[in-house]
Amino acid sequence: MPERDLLARSLAAVWHPCTQMKHHERLPLLAIVRGDGPWLEDATGRRLIDGVSSWWTNLFGHCNPRINAALKDQLGRLEHAMLAGFTHEPVVALSERLSALTEGHLGHVFYASDGASATEIALKMSQHYWRNVGQPAKNRFLCLEGSYHGETVGALAVTDVAIFREAYAPLLRPATVVPTPDARLARSGESAADVAQRAAAALEQTLEQDHERIAALIVEPLVQGAAGMVMYDPEYLRLARRLCDRYRVHLIADEIAVGFGRSGSFFAFEQAAIQPDLLCLSKGISGGYLPLSAVLCTDDIYRAFYDDSVTRAFLHSHSYTGNALACRAALAVLDIFDEDDVVATNRQRARWLGDAATELLAERPVTHLRQRGMILAFDVTGGGEDFAARYFAAAVDHGALLRPIGRTVYLMPPYVLDQSLTHELVLRATKALDAVLAAH
Repeated sequence: MPERDLLARSLAAVWHPCTQMKHHERLPLLAIVRGDGPWLEDATGRRLIDGVSSWWTNLFGHCNPRINAALKDQLGRLEHAMLAGFTHEPVVALSERLSALTEGHLGHVFYASDGASATEIALKMSQHYWRNVGQPAKNRFLCLEGSYHGETVGALAVTDVAIFREAYAPLLRPATVVPTPDARLARSGESAADVAQRAAAALEQTLEQDHERIAALIVEPLVQGAAGMVMYDPEYLRLARRLCDRYRVHLIADEIAVGFGRSGSFFAFEQAAIQPDLLCLSKGISGGYLPLSAVLCTDDIYRAFYDDSVTRAFLHSHSYTGNALACRAALAVLDIFDEDDVVATNRQRARWLGDAATELLAERPVTHLRQRGMILAFDVTGGGEDFAARYFAAAVDHGALLRPIGRTVYLMPPYVLDQSLTHELVLRATKALDAVLAAH
């Protein structure tokens, strides 16, 4: 089909996410026809390096042969069966392997299809736990300043990004927002750990005053993605864990974006040597192939629901819970992590990424060049209005898929780039920046 016909049909029939559709009167809508490793190809034959892993999901490249093979095998066995009253090998095996990755601390897994649903599940599970153990007043939540946990009604309540939350404010029961440990807030002479301690002190004050009403604190460990790749010291997680223990509040780790090796360890919370009470996973869990999310919880939480009474059961469901194809994709992803020692090899990839950025971004008007594992970000001080949209278009012109958050440019490539292609991605990102700055 000609590209023009496909684009016209898409604009007429498809309502694209996080998009003001009128903007596509002047901004490019790309018709992608195939993917191969880190590359996406559009209908004109132009190839783009997928520098954001297709919204942080595609860990091992497009059309990965090992994931493809696993899915083809599963298609010949079972595509889906309802999980209420039934079970199957892929969902059991995946649950066992995810639990093992937490050293068994989180031994029970509940499945859904997307990150926002995982947030909803974790919040409901926490609130219902306190109801079941005789403390129904503990039904409020804490979240970090600038936090993002999804865009469904429950998830929006713990999301502190104005553009997402304000339009739907009448529907929400907002959480209490506590200070972010954003390392960029360091005062003169302060370290990132000092900022973390200040934020934890504010958290302690809130918990001391209101812990009898608070069910859980939800955090994005180490990196707050939609806030602009806010990065903070692991000390905050250590202190938050102690405070949640002291005041009997659940700690929910939203690792939807930062889990599966993205932050430099398999789970980001490992860098603080803690365990959460509830763990939300999605995005990279299926390697970018199929919608899947999971919430892992402790035995203590699970036992509070284990009863003869249906009213004490966890009352939540999704039609595609534990979909066999999606679970098989996730198992293939875990196999690649094991076979290729991905967490270790990512340390080398992260060094390539950081070295290239340090070299190529020198002398440009950027601040707070920062990195946590396979996430690199910097803030741009020039470029005028509509920077993000104009940068996206310039990056496409230079052969890269990059989608800034406001004035923050970030790179989260799939784990398949060699040193040369890593350098090339950063070079294309830099050339796009130069083009935007020159046009302003």
